[in-house]
Amino acid sequence: MKNQQRVLSTGDIVSLALFAITGVGIAVTSICMAVVRIAELASGGRVQVLAEFIDAPAQATAGDETLPVLVDRGVVTVDGLMTMGVIPGILAQIAFAVTITGVVACLLALSRNILRGRVFSKVNTRLVMGGGVIGLLGAAASRFFDNMLANAAIAQVTDGAFDTAVISVEPFPFLLAAFALAIIGTVFVVGDRLQRDTEGLV
Repeated sequence: MKNQQRVLSTGDIVSLALFAITGVGIAVTSICMAVVRIAELASGGRVQVLAEFIDAPAQATAGDETLPVLVDRGVVTVDGLMTMGVIPGILAQIAFAVTITGVVACLLALSRNILRGRVFSKVNTRLVMGGGVIGLLGAAASRFFDNMLANAAIAQVTDGAFDTAVISVEPFPFLLAAFALAIIGTVFVVGDRLQRDTEGLV
């Protein structure tokens, strides 16, 4: 059986190289953003926290007119965030940075293999599936810790009197992402099998 390597065009090589450079830039930027946010959370100073609400009544004022509204999202400013908010906030940033870095690392390894002329293989299938799983789990973890941070911030500001703040986790985007990942993984598995069958005929 002869292993035939696919020859990429110059345009494909340039595109993959630009993709790799962009991926590295995204990973570095994400890490820097996480470090800055962690420093802000741990500083003990004023911290702004994004919170989502469920059926939180409020009033919008325009001149002398007031209009009852329902608030679904807002930014809460906390002076001296307590430990019960700092820890999940830091964990959320770590999960965010690790997730982005892990996904980019898998995609860079995949791009390297493609540049070497090997598109469908067991290694590439593992890289695709591994990157997808890291992305799903990391996004869920980051969202979970952000939820804890938001609730801690609201509890601190209102002394526990306000209980409708929550960052909900919508299951549909995760289910859709998991379905897309399953399709992509299947494509790589079938592509690897077809490639091996084709090479066996040469």
